[in-house]
Amino acid sequence: MNTTVSAIFIISAFVLGGVIMLYRESIPARLRRGLALTAIFLIAFAFFLIVYSLFMMGSDG
Repeated sequence: MNTTVSAIFIISAFVLGGVIMLYRESIPARLRRGLALTAIFLIAFAFFLIVYSLFMMGSDG
């Protein structure tokens, strides 16, 4: 697993979630739900990658 790519994805997912939370009032209502669902999915996958990398830290693979 390439840790650089994973780290970039994790940081960008959390930044996207933060930007959506900060600018939620200026985002049009039609886009707000879709962006929120996408951000939730990406952040959940980022958490999965964090946990997976912690489990794989001790293995030789």
